[in-house]
Amino acid sequence: MGRVNDEPQRVLVTGASGYVGGRLVPELLAAGYRVRCLARSPKKLRDHPWAGDVEVVRGDVTDEESVRAALSDMDVAYYLVHALGSGRDFERTDGLAARIFGRACRDAGVRRLVYLGGLTPSGVPEEELSPHLRSRAEVGRILLDSGVPTAVLRAAVVIGSGSASFEMLRYLTERLPVMVTPSWVGTRVQPIAVGDVLRYLVGSAALPEDVSRTFDIGGPDVLTYREMMQRYAAIAGLPRRFIVPVPVLTPRLSSHWIGLVTPVPASIAKPLAESLKHEVVCAESDIQRYVPPPAEGLLGLDAALRLALQRIRDARVDTRWSSAAVPGAPSDPLPTDPGWAGGSLYTDRRERTVHAPAEVLWHVVEGIGGENGWYSFPLAWALRGWLDRLVGGVGLRRGRRDAERLRAGDSLDFWRVEEVERGRLLRLRAEMRLPGLAWLELEVREDGQGRARYAQRAIFHPHGLAGHLYWWSVSPFHALVFGGMARNIARAAERAAVTAHLGGGESPHSG
Repeated sequence: MGRVNDEPQRVLVTGASGYVGGRLVPELLAAGYRVRCLARSPKKLRDHPWAGDVEVVRGDVTDEESVRAALSDMDVAYYLVHALGSGRDFERTDGLAARIFGRACRDAGVRRLVYLGGLTPSGVPEEELSPHLRSRAEVGRILLDSGVPTAVLRAAVVIGSGSASFEMLRYLTERLPVMVTPSWVGTRVQPIAVGDVLRYLVGSAALPEDVSRTFDIGGPDVLTYREMMQRYAAIAGLPRRFIVPVPVLTPRLSSHWIGLVTPVPASIAKPLAESLKHEVVCAESDIQRYVPPPAEGLLGLDAALRLALQRIRDARVDTRWSSAAVPGAPSDPLPTDPGWAGGSLYTDRRERTVHAPAEVLWHVVEGIGGENGWYSFPLAWALRGWLDRLVGGVGLRRGRRDAERLRAGDSLDFWRVEEVERGRLLRLRAEMRLPGLAWLELEVREDGQGRARYAQRAIFHPHGLAGHLYWWSVSPFHALVFGGMARNIARAAERAAVTAHLGGGESPHSG
């Protein structure tokens, strides 16, 4: 599929650190394509299993020079980025980036452009669409007008382990046996399994040159969101849910409600909720003329839900909705990096000798967060997470992608993994709402006598007076929070070392 004149076709993927892009790359490699990824932070892709098989270049879709350099010698380009949540001007930013990308593709001689957008309701004037859907539609039009043959795939609700739509459905259903819901639970939607989305995306690279148009993509089931919740409950072995829709819950109000109940923050829940105001059902299935469905047919909702749940139970979630950085999250370098300039810097340092091998201590460090917790005063961490949610932040509910291993770019509760030097260093960058920038470093060293040395450093760079006041208001609790964290991590490693010595199988994270 991925060859012309026996030479592998060259493909550029934008958004490879995101949910769909991170899953698309290995599918393209398996289909025989040579893949280049455009990333603002290339190191976020470093730990992916496919990282050694692709070329990664630094750049941003709003930087025309970097886009043109990335598109050099490319045959196909995938546009899988958007500026949602980056501010009130996100529609303008989306349009600007699409124009830059389309123009650069044309000038580079790219023969095929592929874009994954949102399914818009038939017969609804564009001005009545949510800003999210309106922007997706505009980006599709801009790319179609670029002069490059373009396939715009439009999907409604994508179901897969780790997708925002699946997480929203899962947590709402699991946590609320009785729920008062927005009226949009009665809206009909046509969900699609993420595996079928990926198959259509890969297949679109080989479309005939004279095909340049939008395609609606959806699974075999059309049902209301209420029915989706009941189907999830049945598959997950939960009692039937009691759902009472009320008209007073606007998309804005319901997004905050979703934000309180699920890991999906209001900034992401709002466009999802707004997209469900209108019926989103495929008007055509023309894509199947070019990318036929598998012999067994498209994956239905029940099968997609079962597969997603099984992947979660097996800890085989390749990417999550939170794989992409939170829009507006800080991207400044660590204050101790070369080239960082000036300003106040607050630090809290803790060190301990640990009577356990360094590899045992590292296993505890790498397993921090999510279900394993933060080894320190759970109420304080939970309260900080709730406060963050109340001001529109991500809170603690994002958890972990994998229960055992971390990779650069992973979300970890309200942190982002900025650096992992396996066996030695874990550096986390705060993505909570703060009046400044914050990092947490956990370091493991050998002491030469069969023991390990644990070093922990919290770093805060305040922004303005509010930042200084914030640090001084929370610093009295640091002995309890950070001191307890260092102490309990050391104890967990020592317990695990004793258990291993006695031949037991207890996990260092148990208890």
